[in-house]
Amino acid sequence: MPDHVVAFIGTGAMGAPMAANLLAAGFGLRAWNRNPARAQPLAERGATICDSIADAVKGAQFIVSIVADDDATRSVMLGDDGVVAHAAPGTLIVDSSTNTPAMVREAAKAAEARGLRHLDAPVSGSVPQARNGELVFMVGGEAGDLEAAKPLFEAMGRQAVHAGAHGAGATVKLVNNMLSGTMNAALAEALSIAEAAGVSREAAQAILPQGAAGSRLMVTKIPKMLDRDFSPLFQLALMDKDLRYFLSLAQQVDRPAPIAALVRSQMQAARRAGLGALDVSAIWLQATGDRRDSD
Repeated sequence: MPDHVVAFIGTGAMGAPMAANLLAAGFGLRAWNRNPARAQPLAERGATICDSIADAVKGAQFIVSIVADDDATRSVMLGDDGVVAHAAPGTLIVDSSTNTPAMVREAAKAAEARGLRHLDAPVSGSVPQARNGELVFMVGGEAGDLEAAKPLFEAMGRQAVHAGAHGAGATVKLVNNMLSGTMNAALAEALSIAEAAGVSREAAQAILPQGAAGSRLMVTKIPKMLDRDFSPLFQLALMDKDLRYFLSLAQQVDRPAPIAALVRSQMQAARRAGLGALDVSAIWLQATGDRRDSD
């Protein structure tokens, strides 16, 4: 029997490989997903697939959750059948969803009222990093709880950084995704002009990532845009949501965010045009007017 059992809530594109890495590291795993079929492949690796969150958290020392947004987090954390209502006192919650800081603090307060511990720990990285255990966790909450969760972070990622109190991880994550969304939009605009001007894809791929703006994002997204390969690593609809959350945060702290507002309008238009389920690099289709792969 494993020494520690993790209840894993949300086994989607990111959650499934994260959960698989916990299994590979020797943790016992009890998994729940709104669509049970999405969790079934984990059963083949030794996980117990549960019919309810209440069942999943029984006997778990840790709970990891990664769901789509504030509404989903409120449901799985604070609902009558949710984590807070059913987890045993002392259980440590690691919420890796991308939420608003306000949602994080609401969940943390409710958890602590029942004797639970809570960390907001959203991640930097997409599906390839989740598969390879290379995620970076941005952690808000008590430093002692981060230390207790360190074996989980080491199994799922390459770094866990303490950002501050509850909500700090969520705040840094929104800032990070604002930069990512902006770079995707800028890259799509730049590549569309380069392609129209006759720059070869070989030159674009060789030169641009080596320039001052070079980044892992460029290495990943340039070929996706030029190949018109928009299979999702991070869905455009989720980026649209994260930019909406970022703009709400900017309003709360009374800071202008004109660049984020412009990029969010582009992402929103792309989502409304039916591109939301595609990779965020599909903002290329918005920049070029190309709709060949939007169906």
